[in-house]
Amino acid sequence: MLDIRLIREQPAFVKDGLRKVGADPTIIDEILRLDEQRRVLLGEVEALKAQRNAVSKEIPRLKDKDERDQKIAEMRAVGDRISELDRRVAQVEQELQARMLEVPNLPHPDVPVGADESENVVVREEGIKRSFDFQPRPHWELGEALGLIDFERGVKISGSRFYVLRGAGARLQRALIAWMLDLHTQKHGYTEIYPPFVVKEACLYGTGNLPKFGENLYRDYEDDLWLVPTAEVPVTNLYRDEILEPGTLPIYHVAYTPCWRREKMSAGKDVRGIKRGHQFDKVEMVKFVEPHTSDEELRKLIADAEDVCKGLGLPYRVVQMCTGDLSFVARIKFDIEIWAPGVGEWLEVSSCSNFGDFQARRANIRYRPAPGAKPEYVHTLNGSGLALPRVMIAILETYQQSDGSVVVPEVLRPYVGMDVIRQG
Repeated sequence: MLDIRLIREQPAFVKDGLRKVGADPTIIDEILRLDEQRRVLLGEVEALKAQRNAVSKEIPRLKDKDERDQKIAEMRAVGDRISELDRRVAQVEQELQARMLEVPNLPHPDVPVGADESENVVVREEGIKRSFDFQPRPHWELGEALGLIDFERGVKISGSRFYVLRGAGARLQRALIAWMLDLHTQKHGYTEIYPPFVVKEACLYGTGNLPKFGENLYRDYEDDLWLVPTAEVPVTNLYRDEILEPGTLPIYHVAYTPCWRREKMSAGKDVRGIKRGHQFDKVEMVKFVEPHTSDEELRKLIADAEDVCKGLGLPYRVVQMCTGDLSFVARIKFDIEIWAPGVGEWLEVSSCSNFGDFQARRANIRYRPAPGAKPEYVHTLNGSGLALPRVMIAILETYQQSDGSVVVPEVLRPYVGMDVIRQG
C-alpha cells in the first residue's frame, strides 16, 4: 500500500509511476476525492464534538429551566448528527481503503521502463550450457522412462496439471528441499520456519495477493482459510500488526511449503511435463530490513538464490524486470532462470523482489529505529531459493546420459543416496 501522504503531496509523481507499470492513474483522483471527503467529514465531527463538550459544561450552570431544556434538546440533535457523520466517515474510510488496496507499488528509479516482458533486461549469464553428443530428451520422457514421474495417475486422482513423483523422483525432490534449506540456514544466515500451509484472508491482503489475484487462489469457504500460493504469505505475516524492537532487524527467514495456484492465467500453456502445476514445492527466502539497507539486501538475496544454481552446476541467467513486467507488489525485481536443454528454454526458478514498505503498510509491520523512537515501517523482500519442480526439470535434462540414466549433482548425493538414477 502506498503512503496516503505521498498521494496527497505528489499526485503527479504517483500517477507517472502507475503509468510506467501499466496501471490506470485515474484511481488516484478517486482516492484524493475520498480522502478529501473523509477529512471534511472528520472536521465537521470534531467541531460538533467540541461544541457538545462546551455546551455540556455550560448546561449545569444554567438557572433557567426552559433554557436548560432547550440546550439539552439541541445537544441531542447534535449527538444524532455526530452519529450520522460517524457512519458516513466509516463508509468513506471503507471505500478509501478498498481503493488504496487496488493501487500497485511504484517502480524503483533503477527499474528500466518498458511495456512488457519483451523489454526485460538480461543482466548476465553464468555457467556454460552443456553440449550433447546425442539429442537431449525432455524431462517428461526421461521421468516416465526412469519411473520418476507418473502423469496418468496424477491426473486420475486430482485432475489436469497434477502428477505423482515416484521412487528416486520423490527422493530427488525431497533432497533438493533439504539441501536448499541447509544451504540457506548454514551458509547464508537464515532461520528456518515451518509455517501453516493455510492462512487467514487478512494475510493475503497483507502480502498483496488479495484482492487482485483471488481467482488464482484455492480457498476453504467453510473455515474461510486459503491455501498458500507461496511461503511468502505466512512468513511475512508472522509479524503482522507488530512493532519490532530496536536491534531486531534484519530478520532473515527461509521456509519450505507446498504452493497452490489455479494457473488460470496460463491456460493452454506448457501443458506437457511438470513446468506448470496447480501444486508445487518451493523454498522461499523472506527478509525484514531497515529501509536504508533494502537495496543492498536485495543484492545479497539475489546472490543467495544464485548460490543454489552454482551448487547444482546449472547454467543460469539473471533478468531484470522492466516496469511493465513488475509484479503488483514489487518496486524492483530480478528473475533467475536456469537453462533446460531438453525443452530448450530458460525456466524461471526465482523472483527476487524488494517491496519497500508496500507490504509492511498493508500488514502493519513496524520497527523502532532506537529505544523510544517513533515506529517506522520495515522494508520486506523475498525470493525463491529455489522453486520446484523447474529445478527438477533442469537437473533431469542437464545431467541425462545417452543410456537414459541421470547423474545426480554431487551436492545432492548424500541426500538422495545414489550417484546415478537408472532404469529399474
